[in-house]
Amino acid sequence: MPGAKEVTADAMIRVTMDGGNQALFASFFRGDPPALATELVDGRWMDGPGEAVVGPAFLAQHRKKVGDRMALAVNGRTLPVTIVGQSMVGDARTLNVSWPTLTVLAPDRRALNYTAVLAPGTDAAAYVKAVKAADPGLYSRAVDSGNTATRTVVSFATVFTVLLTIVAALGVFNTVLLNTRERCRDLGMLKSIGMTPRQVVAMTVTSMAVLGLAAGVVGIPLGMLAHRLIVDHVGVIAFPESMKDVWHASQVFGLALAGVTIAVLGALIPARSAARLTIAKVLHNE
Repeated sequence: MPGAKEVTADAMIRVTMDGGNQALFASFFRGDPPALATELVDGRWMDGPGEAVVGPAFLAQHRKKVGDRMALAVNGRTLPVTIVGQSMVGDARTLNVSWPTLTVLAPDRRALNYTAVLAPGTDAAAYVKAVKAADPGLYSRAVDSGNTATRTVVSFATVFTVLLTIVAALGVFNTVLLNTRERCRDLGMLKSIGMTPRQVVAMTVTSMAVLGLAAGVVGIPLGMLAHRLIVDHVGVIAFPESMKDVWHASQVFGLALAGVTIAVLGALIPARSAARLTIAKVLHNE
């Protein structure tokens, strides 16, 4: 229909694999490649009969890999299928198969769903009304193309990062406060021989800044290693290298600078408090 940029049809039926009794759910696609085709980790999307794309959980549970063959059966009809690609996500009991395979296994089956990607500027509500008018038997609805899940994850990650920054700064604040109280006598002696309040602040903040820099130098590589270990062992999701390549020189430098900044901010208030200590008060406490 006018306004449709891409249209994909699919049908899902139950199949059995390699003569087994376990039921699998196969989705058969025709028309334009679905969004799933752009999320492949290995191999390619289906473009002919007897081809399938599966997820990481399917490969792990059934001990298969891209390039392996398997037999799918529906109501006594059997056809060999080759795994030509691996998708990012996918259940262990689901697989995606090319439409010509369906015409062999179940020639009487028809498409159950149609996904239309609208051209830019097309009114989605008007398109839905046109579909209903053209075929009242179709149930049509507009789906927002925005990735709500991604926005939610990014929002939570941002809030979590802010909270971690505050906790880290409070930890530095507490450490510096205890340190300055333990070193009251030393500070009093230094001030008695001519150290100015500004020099006391500079000394205290600098000592914490060095620790913040050291923490960044040690923590950033550990964080990068932990990130790779986690994303490589999620199990139900296989991330492509392009999605795991998230570390860049400018960002790493920014993270190291953030460690120094947090340390300085956390040490600033206790340092100013230590600078205001008088020699008489220090001696009185002693």
